[in-house]
Formats: sequence, C-alpha cells, structure tokens
Amino acid sequence: MLIILRRSSKVTIPEKVFYGMGMWLTMLVCSAAIGLLLALPIKWTWNETMPYLFALPTITWGKAWCLNFLTGCLIKSSLIEGKKKKK
Repeated sequence: MLIILRRSSKVTIPEKVFYGMGMWLTMLVCSAAIGLLLALPIKWTWNETMPYLFALPTITWGKAWCLNFLTGCLIKSSLIEGKKKKK
C-alpha cells in the first residue's frame, strides 16, 4: 500500500523511505511486465519460422525475454555509437 504524501502534515523519514521503496518496486514490476509482453511476439515469430527454415529448436518465454533484452542492448549501443561518429 502506497502512502500519499500531503503538504499539510509532517512526514517522517521512515515514511519517505517506505514510499520511495514502494515506487521503485512498482516501477520494477511494471517494467518486467512490459518486457514479458514485448517478448511474446519474439517467441511467436521464432517458434513459427526458425524450426522450419533452419531446423532450430523452439524457445520458451524466458528465452524470448533474454533475446529481447540482448538485441535491445546491441541495437541501442550500435545506434549510440553511430550518432557519436556522425558528429
């Protein structure tokens, strides 16, 4: 349960810490859920094409999530490097 901070009342330090931890936990859970939802199309696409084209095994949702993370890291880093070289 999140504590709503009011300006009129005095808020103690433990309440602020609890509120901050709750916000971080909420953001972490939301980002994990969004990541899992974005991994679903990767899983479907992989499992429909790769076993038939290249005789590769099918992947699970967790492997699709890792593949999504890895490709995101590689593409973002290459885009950043490309922008730096243009300047």
